[in-house]
Amino acid sequence: MANADIVTIENKKSGSIELDPAVFEGKVRPHLYHAEVRRQLALRHAGTHSTKNRAAVSGGGAKPHKQKGTGRARAGTRRAVQWAGGGVAFGPVPRDYGHKLTKKVRRAALVSALTQWQREGSIVIVEELEMEEYKTRRMVEAMGKLGLSDSPVLVVIEDAKPMLEASLRNIPHVGLVRAEGLNVYDVLRHPKILITRAAVEALHSRLGVVVPEGAEA
Repeated sequence: MANADIVTIENKKSGSIELDPAVFEGKVRPHLYHAEVRRQLALRHAGTHSTKNRAAVSGGGAKPHKQKGTGRARAGTRRAVQWAGGGVAFGPVPRDYGHKLTKKVRRAALVSALTQWQREGSIVIVEELEMEEYKTRRMVEAMGKLGLSDSPVLVVIEDAKPMLEASLRNIPHVGLVRAEGLNVYDVLRHPKILITRAAVEALHSRLGVVVPEGAEA
């Protein structure tokens, strides 16, 4: 296992942590990023587009004009697709754009992203991120001390922190996610990651390889 430094919010070293190689030393597979991001964006696609066909359009119960003697083409209803205000032929209907990837592929994509960010030195691990009150300025100063003020940052925490979430809300280009919800799309959108020790341990539990009892690791 590789060791990584842990710093305080003042950017002073406070210790180190062993990183699970199954999470932070995996194989980098950029092609999996595309597949996973497509899946995530597809799930966000509402798919509520819809038009009315001739059965759904209101009106048109009476025959527009008599069958013969007018010189016009015969017509039985104004709801037909060739009439203004009529139904739409083969128009869009509500649909689900989502598609599935196996858990194995989704895990490999996230491990790949975390591995790449770790190799590039783009992950900063802090002992903790606790706020007793809502102070955006304090978090801006902390980002500066940690060298994270020049690019978008993804803050990863282990659990709900209302004061921290409120303090980060108004800082441009700073995202916040819990370890249980960390995903490839958010990682790729943020060149830097600020993560707590507890969140790293949570990722070890979530993404680490579980070795059956009695088996060799």
